[in-house]
Amino acid sequence: MIPWIEADSPFPPLQAALRDPNGLLAAGGDLSPQRLLAAYRQGIFPWYSEGDPILWWSPDPRMVLVPEALRVSRSLAKTLRNKRYEIRFDTAFDAVMAGCAQARPDQPDTWITAEMREAYRRLHQLGHAHSVETWIDGELAGGLYGVAIGAIFFGESMYSRTRDASKIAFAALVRVCTEQGIRLIDCQMHTRHLASLGAREIPRREFSRRLAELVDYPRAPGPWTQAGYTNTP
Repeated sequence: MIPWIEADSPFPPLQAALRDPNGLLAAGGDLSPQRLLAAYRQGIFPWYSEGDPILWWSPDPRMVLVPEALRVSRSLAKTLRNKRYEIRFDTAFDAVMAGCAQARPDQPDTWITAEMREAYRRLHQLGHAHSVETWIDGELAGGLYGVAIGAIFFGESMYSRTRDASKIAFAALVRVCTEQGIRLIDCQMHTRHLASLGAREIPRREFSRRLAELVDYPRAPGPWTQAGYTNTP
């Protein structure tokens, strides 16, 4: 059994999370900006399907990427050099979320519900949630979004409409994180796609320790810009 939390209830300790399903910690609460920011600061994120109660997770192990560990394959390096794309930040946040919410062959249902989209739109308006966008020939070809707090970026989802579009956005994310002093990218759960880019799993205990070191790094919320960014490798 997992606890039900009310709007003003604190989260239970991470050690109370279930092993099966991995990391399920609590249900209930709301998706207010205050609740979401409090969750991320503790290494917790929401993930649930349409019609279900809000479910909160903190898996063990945790998938993370240290920016300097980004792995760029030869084919991706070639794509990054061809300069056919443009990177933009925070210019199409809603469109990126909509793209991430689209059904996929291996995932016919989406967890990015209308309620989730509205919640993260509020975080974006407050300057905490950001999108990294790959544009090709004036069209949005893919991207990713997540939440920045202190010196850590909590990645939420990514998508591509054309080959390598999400990888291009991820490489741009790593670069802007390096420029802004962000020292860890939270990828939440293991996927082969993320592993191919250099992300790795660490124990939740280690993730919590790193989080405590990084989350209070002074950072003023606000939109990211393209200032100083180039799309050359």
